[in-house]
Amino acid sequence: MEEWEPMSDVRIRLIIKGRVQGVWFRESTRRQAVSLGLTGWVKNRPDQTVEALIEGEEDRVRKLVTWCHHGPSAARVTSVHESEEPWQGEFDSFEIVY
Repeated sequence: MEEWEPMSDVRIRLIIKGRVQGVWFRESTRRQAVSLGLTGWVKNRPDQTVEALIEGEEDRVRKLVTWCHHGPSAARVTSVHESEEPWQGEFDSFEIVY
């Protein structure tokens, strides 16, 4: 019998390009993250992209990353740049930052 191993925690930073500001992308991302039990933040950037820093169980983080490839219905995502960073566990919620 194989021993059960818990999913590892990961930290992923996303830069989401396209029509992603003014379409409820941040609030929709926050709601998705909270429903998945993830922590971190999401914010608009001056270059009209959205940045998100997500921490949590790898399978749940992957679900949010997949969701960010299309976002809410009014968004038009053209690309998502993803980079993995060392897990830090520094957040206790998922928030919109300004």
